Amino acid sequence: MIELKKNPAFAGPKGPVVLVIMDGVGIGKNPESDFVKQANTPNLDWLREHALYTELKAHGVAVGLPDDSDMGNSEVGHNAIGCGRIFEQGAALIGKALASGAIFADGSVWQELVDNVKAKSSALHFIGLLSDGNVHANINHLEAMLTKAKAQGVKKTRIHALIDGRDVPPTSAFDYIDRFDAFLNDINADGTVDYCVASGGGRMNITMDRYDANWDMVKRGWATHVKAEGRTFASMRAAVETFRSENAGILDQDLPAFVIERDGQAVGPIVDGDSVILYNFRGDRALEITKAFEAEDLKEFDRGSKPDVLYAGMMQYDGDLGVPARYLVTPPAIDRTMSEYLANAGVKQLAISETQKFGHVTYFFNGNNSGKFATEIWQEIPSDVCPFEDAPRMKAAEITDVVVKAIESGDYDFIRLNFPNGDMVGHTGVVTAVKTAIEAVDESVGKIMAALQKADGIMICSADHGNADDMCELDKKTGTMVLDEQGKYKPKTAHSLNPVPGIVYDPSGIANAHLAEVANAGIANLAATCITLLGFEPPADYEASIVKVG
Repeated sequence: MIELKKNPAFAGPKGPVVLVIMDGVGIGKNPESDFVKQANTPNLDWLREHALYTELKAHGVAVGLPDDSDMGNSEVGHNAIGCGRIFEQGAALIGKALASGAIFADGSVWQELVDNVKAKSSALHFIGLLSDGNVHANINHLEAMLTKAKAQGVKKTRIHALIDGRDVPPTSAFDYIDRFDAFLNDINADGTVDYCVASGGGRMNITMDRYDANWDMVKRGWATHVKAEGRTFASMRAAVETFRSENAGILDQDLPAFVIERDGQAVGPIVDGDSVILYNFRGDRALEITKAFEAEDLKEFDRGSKPDVLYAGMMQYDGDLGVPARYLVTPPAIDRTMSEYLANAGVKQLAISETQKFGHVTYFFNGNNSGKFATEIWQEIPSDVCPFEDAPRMKAAEITDVVVKAIESGDYDFIRLNFPNGDMVGHTGVVTAVKTAIEAVDESVGKIMAALQKADGIMICSADHGNADDMCELDKKTGTMVLDEQGKYKPKTAHSLNPVPGIVYDPSGIANAHLAEVANAGIANLAATCITLLGFEPPADYEASIVKVG
C-alpha cells in the first residue's frame, strides 16, 4: 500500500482543503481579448491582492504535450493536477509511435485491421477530427496512417471527417479541407487506390458527445458515418460552402452532418467486413461512439443492425472498463494519484462538477480510471442540454450550494470541484456570455471563501488551462487583435497558451504558508500543494508544492 507521511510541523487545518478548478480561466496577455479581466470579478481580484498568488504553466511540456506550442486541455490538465507528475500524453506518444513505426509492427492491432480488409477486399474507415488542434486528434496522424495503408496494399479507405473549429480557429475548415483534398489527390494519382472522404459534420453537432450529455449527437453521427443517411454532397468543400451560405455566421463546430456521394450513391457506408479506426486519441469524446460500435446491447439509441467490423481506437479510452477492446497506442500508465494516496491515509474526499466536466474531476483526475477509491464520494450535477451561450452561468450555483453544505457538514477533509463555465462558454466565442460565465464563477468562489472562513478551511484556486482569457485572434508577430473583412474582431474559441492562477487562501492563517521558490511551476505542482496543506509530506517524485507551511 502506498502511504503518505504526516508532517510533524503541521497537522492540517480544522476545516477542509478545497481545490477549485476554474476550467478555462487563464491569465491573458491582451486586455482587449481577455474576458476574464473584463468581467466583474471582485473575489478573484481580492485574492490576487491579498492571498498567496502565483502563475502556473498549463500547456506544452508542463502537462506532457510535445512542445510549448501545444495548448493545454482539460484531459491532460486534470491528469497533471491529479497525479502530481508529468506524463507524456496522447499526441506525444502517438507521434513517437508513428515516427518509430511501432504502431505498424507485426502482430499489432493496426496489422490486424489491415489484414482484415485485404483478405475481404473491404474498406478501412477512419473517423476523427480533421485538424491539427492536437487536443483530440491531429490530421498529421491521419495522413501518416493513410500513407502506410497504401504502402501495405490497402485499396479502399473512407474518411469520416469531423470539422473542428474549437481547438483551432472557429471558421478555419477550408484550411484543413483544402490541404486534405490535395493529399487525397496525390495518394490517388497513380490509380491504384480509392481513398476519399465519405461523411462528416461539426464536432458539436455529431459524434463527439461526452459524459452521456447528449446521445442524440452520437445517434446523428451513427446515421451519418455508418448508415450514410443524410444530406448528400459531391465534396466536403461543397457541403461547408452550402451550410455557410444557408446559415450566416455558423461556426465550424456546429456544422450539420453531410454524406458524400458519387454517381448518385453514398461512397462509404460502414458494412460487414470493414475495419474502423477512431483516430481521436482523447478519451472523453470517444467513449460514446466507441460504445455504439462495441456494445452488443445498446440502450441509448436505436442503431439498427450493428455491422460486423473490426473496430479500434487510437488509444485506450478507459483503462478500468478496457474500452475499446482494440487500440493502436497504449496510453500513459498513470499510477499513484493524489486520490489514491489520500484514500490510503483515510482522508475523506468529495469530487463534484456538472456533467460537462464531471469526468474530468473524477476519471481524468484519477489517472484515466473510472473507479472510485475507498474514501471518495463523487457527485454529478446534470448539465443543461442547450447552447452554453444561452445559459452561461451553467450549474455554478448548484455546484457551490453542494460544496458549501459539504464544508459546513465537516464530513470531508478534501473537496475538489470544477466550474466548467470559462471553458464551455469560452468555446462558443460569444464574449458577452463569457463575461457572465466568469462572473458566475467569481460569485461562487466568494461563497466558498465565506464558508471556509467559518470552517477554518483552506482554498486552492487554479485552472486546468486558459480559454476565456484569450477570446480574439491575435497577430502572432504584433500581438494585436486581427480584424475580419467587416472590421470586427475575429473570435477565438480555442484554448489559450496562457498561464493560470495559483491561489492559496488560508483565512485562519493556521498553515502559516508562504510561496515556495519553484522553478517553472505548473499545474502538476498542485497535487503536492494540496497534500502539504492537508498536513502530509508529498511523495518525493511529485512536482514540488508551491507553498511551504509552518
